[in-house]
Amino acid sequence: MSKKLKILISDDSEEYGLKCASELREMGFFCIVRPKDGAVVLEAVTDEQPDVVVADLWMPNFDAIELMKRVNRSNTPKPAFIITAPCENEFALRQVMNEGAQYYLVKPFDFRMLGDRIKEIMGYDIFDSSVSQRPSRTAPDMEVVVTEMIHQLGVPAHIKGYHYLRRAIMYSIKDREMLESVTKLMYPTVAKEFSTTPSRVERAIRHAIEIAWDRGDVDTLNSFFGYTVNTGKGKPTNSEFIALIVDKIKLKYKNTVAV
Repeated sequence: MSKKLKILISDDSEEYGLKCASELREMGFFCIVRPKDGAVVLEAVTDEQPDVVVADLWMPNFDAIELMKRVNRSNTPKPAFIITAPCENEFALRQVMNEGAQYYLVKPFDFRMLGDRIKEIMGYDIFDSSVSQRPSRTAPDMEVVVTEMIHQLGVPAHIKGYHYLRRAIMYSIKDREMLESVTKLMYPTVAKEFSTTPSRVERAIRHAIEIAWDRGDVDTLNSFFGYTVNTGKGKPTNSEFIALIVDKIKLKYKNTVAV
């Protein structure tokens, strides 16, 4: 697969979305995961411009049919849509196909079969196994790792702090000085990228962390931070939160990537 296809999966659950992304990455795809929410997926289609969107037929805010209608009305590059549903529904099937869906899958389905369907839709040879035989120690895509990590921690994808936090972590992975000079280096660097001010970046990241700490799953938070920060004794500072994530990533991938 000469071009690494970008796949947007609109489900961030452990049992489905993250497993699906993991399987597809093993087949050589670039995957991003977003919550199963029509509005969030629409924003991601605009911002990320994926080649393929795997979306559940029924989603909060609006369903996959309305999602495709809105994408078709926009100037955004049109991805291929694969729509999933818990059962066969002839009426829904006709609707999604009329709106331009390339495939309709009934859950549960085999994730590798989904990968083969994506290859077929995009014109790749499904028998080309070269991408699925990559060395197991190939360096991971750090942006994907960071994105999935902050999703699991409960940071909503639709708020500004989510984007600022993701970039702050990425910068800190590459340059440890970011964590040693948060106010003078990290916030201004992120602010410059997003054409905003350092103080707005700081406040937005703070807001994102507070949401994660207040609404996120306590067990997940503790599993990430190893009880370094006690969830019952106040929220971590911005720099603590970012530093702990950076350290976790570096420890996990120290043998596969130079970070």
